[in-house]
Amino acid sequence: MSSIWNVAMLMVALVVVRISHWLYRWSNPKCPGKLPPGSMGFPIIGETLDFFKPCGVEGIPTFVKKRMIRYGPLFRTNIFGSKTVVSTDPDVIHQIFRQENTSFELGYPDIFVKVFGKDNLFLKEVFIHKYLQKITMQILGSEGLKQTMLGNMDKATRDHIRSIASQGSFNVRKEVENLVVAYMTPKLISNLKPETQSKLIDNLNAFNLDWFKSFLRLSTWKAVTKALKSREEAIQVMKDVLMMRKETREKQEDFLNTLLEELEKDGSFFDQGSAINLIFLLAFALREGTSSCTALAVKFISKDPKVLAELKREHKAIVDNRKDKEAGVSWEEYRHNMTFTNMVSNEVLRLANTTPLLFRKAVQDVEIKGYTIPAGWIVAIAPSAVHFDPAIYENPFEFNPWRWEGKEMIWGSKTFMAFGYGVRLCVGAEFSRLQMAIFLHHLVAYYDFSMVQDSEIIRSPFHQYTKDLLINISQSPTK
Repeated sequence: MSSIWNVAMLMVALVVVRISHWLYRWSNPKCPGKLPPGSMGFPIIGETLDFFKPCGVEGIPTFVKKRMIRYGPLFRTNIFGSKTVVSTDPDVIHQIFRQENTSFELGYPDIFVKVFGKDNLFLKEVFIHKYLQKITMQILGSEGLKQTMLGNMDKATRDHIRSIASQGSFNVRKEVENLVVAYMTPKLISNLKPETQSKLIDNLNAFNLDWFKSFLRLSTWKAVTKALKSREEAIQVMKDVLMMRKETREKQEDFLNTLLEELEKDGSFFDQGSAINLIFLLAFALREGTSSCTALAVKFISKDPKVLAELKREHKAIVDNRKDKEAGVSWEEYRHNMTFTNMVSNEVLRLANTTPLLFRKAVQDVEIKGYTIPAGWIVAIAPSAVHFDPAIYENPFEFNPWRWEGKEMIWGSKTFMAFGYGVRLCVGAEFSRLQMAIFLHHLVAYYDFSMVQDSEIIRSPFHQYTKDLLINISQSPTK
């Protein structure tokens, strides 16, 4: 009996030793140098639960701020099952992006790849991203927007606001989502049967970020399932159209036609899956980012009479100076006569931080500021830490468009990362700014509006509205 007892005790001791060793290795990952300070959290889940804890949208996310205070501007953690170094230091961030495609590459936790698709070329190497930028700029670059998008965007916005003005109060974010999807879908894939287009739009609208509210709630995984189902059905509609176009050799003036031409080129990076996934991701990203920032702009403006008055003055002057009072917004007006509007856009984007973290992956061991980032580790950059840095922005928590007066805006700089940084700037940056400007133009030049129901906006980690952001609009009195 004693020998059995001794064996049992030995087995227990071995298990305890193995578990202790595993816990030690989890908390102290191997590194050829000195790791940044921090905590790897609990085994398996790391600090993911803390990452998802809701916090206010105006400021540095609580998850990042607490660790900045405790560990400094560079710290290690584990989120989404990935060993991660988070940087909030502008100089370190600059070094990381300068070394992109040498020491760092784009890298996301696996859940992003699962939801957005393994065929997502935006998650590939830098040279492929540049190739994608060249293609997408045909419709989303300045010239593409000017020649092919501006007229449709302006008319759709004017008609949409006019149609909802008689409904009483309406949800700003939802209506901007509906607006963008309605006029962008035909630009991406045109000449669809009404029932096919309706099905596609419904599935595009159903794919959202609700699944990102909390990591371990049952509702989260239901939302993930719903998002994947919506994506699958939207992708299937697009595949059917692509196959029909290939068989019939039908030509249309849309983005799908551009991709079909790319598919036929020797050495093309595209296959059918990646081409369709690109269309899907563009539809999602343009809708999600634009609607969130536009709603936030309306929220800020409604609470600041001085800003609203200056916007009204600027846009009424634009209308008064038109020879044809029924004409829409021109590219020259957008570029040269909406100075204050662009200042408002900059300030909204600075405060919004719609992308909480920018992800990269170390492809080799990297030494930065006395620390080593091991190869294979994710590097997460927090733009909000820069945008709310009092050393860069005076009174950073204040909504103050005049802080941009006389300043040249450089997207993707050390001090402004609303659209990313480095060689991977967001391809929809100009589109989002243009749509926001046109929406504000029609809203303030022709209507008076008031907030009917405000909404707290929380970050968990993306923007979540606790209630519908409702406004009521009425035709402005004519002179």
